[in-house]
Amino acid sequence: MQEVETADASGVTPAYRDNLEHILDELRRIELMLRMNIERSRAEHPGGPNDFPGLYISEDEVTSILRSPLCEDGNAVCPEQGAGPLQKITSEIEARKLASIRKGRQLRLPFLAGTFRLEPFDVDVLLICLACELDIRFEKLYSYLQNDITRKRPTIDLVLKLLCGDQVSRLSSFEVFSRGSPLLSNHLIYPLEASQDAGTTLISRQIRLDDRILGFLLGSDEIDRRIEKFSRLIYPAKSAPELSVEGSARVILKDPAGRNMITYFHGPYGTGKKTAAEAACGKLGIPLLIIDSRGMAKDDPFDTLVIALREALLQGSAVYFDGFDTLVNERDASGARSILRQLDTFPDPVFLSGSIPWEPPGVLAAHGFMSIPFPVPSFELRRRIWESLLGGVVGNDIDVTSLAGKFKFSGGQIRDAIFTARNIAASGNGGTLSMDHLYRGCKAQSNRTLSSFSRRIMPRYTWNDIVLPGDMEKQLREISSHIKYKAMVYSDWGFDRKYSIGKGLNVLFAGPSGTGKTMAAEVIANDAGLDIYKIDLSGIVSKYIGETEKNLMKVFNEAETSNAILFFDEADALFGKRTEIRDSHDRYSNIEVNYLLQKIEEYEGIVILATNFKKNIDEAFLRRMQFSVDFPPPEEGQRERIWGSIFPKETPVDDGVDFGFLARIALTGGSIKNVAISAAFMAADDGKIVTMEHIIRALKREFQKIGKLWTPDDFGRYSDFVK
Repeated sequence: MQEVETADASGVTPAYRDNLEHILDELRRIELMLRMNIERSRAEHPGGPNDFPGLYISEDEVTSILRSPLCEDGNAVCPEQGAGPLQKITSEIEARKLASIRKGRQLRLPFLAGTFRLEPFDVDVLLICLACELDIRFEKLYSYLQNDITRKRPTIDLVLKLLCGDQVSRLSSFEVFSRGSPLLSNHLIYPLEASQDAGTTLISRQIRLDDRILGFLLGSDEIDRRIEKFSRLIYPAKSAPELSVEGSARVILKDPAGRNMITYFHGPYGTGKKTAAEAACGKLGIPLLIIDSRGMAKDDPFDTLVIALREALLQGSAVYFDGFDTLVNERDASGARSILRQLDTFPDPVFLSGSIPWEPPGVLAAHGFMSIPFPVPSFELRRRIWESLLGGVVGNDIDVTSLAGKFKFSGGQIRDAIFTARNIAASGNGGTLSMDHLYRGCKAQSNRTLSSFSRRIMPRYTWNDIVLPGDMEKQLREISSHIKYKAMVYSDWGFDRKYSIGKGLNVLFAGPSGTGKTMAAEVIANDAGLDIYKIDLSGIVSKYIGETEKNLMKVFNEAETSNAILFFDEADALFGKRTEIRDSHDRYSNIEVNYLLQKIEEYEGIVILATNFKKNIDEAFLRRMQFSVDFPPPEEGQRERIWGSIFPKETPVDDGVDFGFLARIALTGGSIKNVAISAAFMAADDGKIVTMEHIIRALKREFQKIGKLWTPDDFGRYSDFVK
């Protein structure tokens, strides 16, 4: 052991060299208390049984322990000297603590006392619990004083005997061990569970020092193991980078009354909520403890909250709860109030974040409260973020304007998309970043939870695959241009500020089955580089009142972050005409249609409706369509083009196939596809290439399937194939 500093010639009390020297000095004081108590016990109960070795602590063993001082190498204090030595060592410790503070030396026990407002009695309780954690001989002395070999930790009774001089002070000190006391409410100590402790009364319960407090007193700054898996401590730079977030400018740290703030940031992932909190802490010059609230919810959220706030106090940091809205349930207002009251006890700034707006259910006593929205960046800001994060490399085929317009991303999502794209590029040949890599990176960041009410379609068709009349193809290309330049028109040209609703793109495709409506939707999605989700109407429409609206709300809310095209096939089942109200069923059906009209107007994404019966669509929906494209059955020239391109180039097709004859048979594009596939399977079964015979036989099956009347004469010179 190092030599203890002593007063110099001028009588100036030396400071402690470090924290551990102070802890040892305090334990020396606790040891003296124990010596005095043991001698008093011996005087009151001289002698003792020695017939049961191992079942109790013998007098000889205690004497042996007392001959070897526990907390110093020599200079043991004789208990016979009374209270004088205890007062002396207490005064010396206080003087050395003051000297240490003047020299700016950090002593953890005084820090703990000041942070949690502990009285000297509370500090002594901590030290009594600490002693047996550091030296096993204290366990034996505690067992001896408690006359129970199994009780190796101090009971409340033992603590009161050591620290209280009479019965009145013992009774008045019971509140130190109440649930609301600083020691227990901050989880500095805790009584052992009944299963671990035979004591059934309060006074006979053993108490233990919390492991994190033990580590802290000994110099550890590791985050409490109970929260380490979902928390991290960061040290923000004082000169934080310029924030590219639209809500950060409103962050304030104190309210007009000078109180610290509880600030709630709400908005989608990656909008800069955490960055704003880091910047605020950087200005204050304090660290920030970031807690993932979803990890807290797995256990008792309130107890975990206490531990998290305690950790922030130990670290001298502000605290940021990510995903805080997962902890507060609108249906559990009392739970939310309890959490808020606990947050109100924290003396430093508190930052909360969530995805939805939230207001506290009550008034705060010690903090002000502010709710700040963090929206998805505007088109122009998204474009600047793309340019900045790409490092100015925006040449070649990379079009940041297109990316900013098609993907309504936050700054964090843009960063993640570029990271993913670079990984995709690195795994390919050459590693050069391309627009295709960026599109794939963007799709990886889009919300995929739409799958609960939809099926994702992988768009494979291109403009070369679809055969339409000239004006119809022109309409489809106008739709694609609308998608491409939407951000420019609304943001750069000011239409966004002029209109509050109706800024989405709503398209209606109408025509008989098989005329190419789904293919056209895929072509548009492929051209735009966007995913397309076919909405499952059977899963949305419910016979239970209110369920359909709830399902629709879920679809449109999830679609806001999907950056995908919503495709409602057979839309007349959901977008049908409102009817005259004759009963409650009609009334609720009309409510569903009205709700859908509202969501269509509010939604800023892309919606494509497809119907076989345009006349069944409610006129209110038709008025809200920016484009309405009719898909008639193909004419003979168009059918011939379809037949000519229907077979993949890998398919062996006989040169004698008469596409001109086939084009004269009135079929939709969907039926032609069915015939081609069926003919290919017949050819495969025959072990031959696809011939006219296979196609005619497949035509016969298609006619039978769609209920079209036919005679062998309809097949002309190929009629022998169907006889």
